[in-house]
Amino acid sequence: MRVRWLAVTIALSLVSALASGCRDVSRFSTAGGSFQGPIVQGSFVRAGLASDVRMCITLDADNLQDAPGFVSTSDGLFAQTPLRPIPQVWHDPLSTLSFGEGRVSNLIYAAAPASGAADVMVVVSLMQSTGVEVRLLRGAPGSPEPSEADGGPNQPLFGVFALTKVQDPCSTP
Repeated sequence: MRVRWLAVTIALSLVSALASGCRDVSRFSTAGGSFQGPIVQGSFVRAGLASDVRMCITLDADNLQDAPGFVSTSDGLFAQTPLRPIPQVWHDPLSTLSFGEGRVSNLIYAAAPASGAADVMVVVSLMQSTGVEVRLLRGAPGSPEPSEADGGPNQPLFGVFALTKVQDPCSTP
């Protein structure tokens, strides 16, 4: 009887510890709505993107590792473009990326611009405030310019977007 009680106590402690370590991100699913917002102002945190560009993303919190959602931007860089998970990241310490305060989770994806240019890395931060921050990055100053055969210019990009959840779906730019 004591062995059974001890086994139950250990099992409950383990379940409790695992549950406290898991973060519920279900509130970030958009289910017909979206997260929308502007690029953060300031040329020191922006490269290759206009100061008035807006972003819209949809997220499915139940499928963050296989079909997380879509991204669109008002400048046409992305138009209902799938966020593509990088399977190896989920099994690498990079999946535990943590930076800044107030983030529940940081997720790393790739997305192909509508122009056919090189992929853009998309870092999606699920915020404790229930909003989402998205960072787009590609290349760096001094990157070689590709030829037309490589898909056209792949200028360096960097931008931070502060998005809030709305009931409206993304509209096509």
